Amino acid sequence: MSFQPIQEPFVALRTKALESLLIEKGLVTAEDIDRQIAYYEHEIGPMTGARIVARAWTDPDYRKLLLEDGSRGVAEFGVPLESRMVVVANEPGLHNMVVCTLCSCYPWLVLGLPPAWYKSFAYRSRAVIDPRAVLREFGLELDDDATIHVWDSSAEERYMVLPERPSDTEDLSEAELAALVSRDAMIGVARVTTTPVRPVESNG
Repeated sequence: MSFQPIQEPFVALRTKALESLLIEKGLVTAEDIDRQIAYYEHEIGPMTGARIVARAWTDPDYRKLLLEDGSRGVAEFGVPLESRMVVVANEPGLHNMVVCTLCSCYPWLVLGLPPAWYKSFAYRSRAVIDPRAVLREFGLELDDDATIHVWDSSAEERYMVLPERPSDTEDLSEAELAALVSRDAMIGVARVTTTPVRPVESNG
């Protein structure tokens, strides 16, 4: 069953009203807005985050740096961060998930546009109160003895999950591994599987 957050239509209406006002006053065009959305969706993330994960899976020294100092690790990919970045790793018996209980703080430059459910009150409250049930609604079943850590993002500190590398991927290149990594896995509400979620980048 997929997670169904409480809908917050006023957010969409407010956004649409602001967009219309900016266009009406000639400050932006509809094309400008579409280009910005496409930029965050296709140029910034979640591809940047996926490449970071793939590098950490294939380079032990980089993984160590990323987990010790997420800001420095992310900076190696040319990401300009305004907040401290913390990367937490999933391991057998240990699962991490990220939430922002106060608003919707989120590492846009690493993961791209935040999903609507991440910003909803339902997720922001229930992820802390009953994370196992929320994960189950995303289709992620954890063992009863698995430990779940919920990390609360803020304006000063943002979190990203380093998911476990799926088995039988030893022969895949870094680009092929990155193609497996989804935004949801880096938030911590999904596992990485061997089914690609985006095209493999070509070096040609």
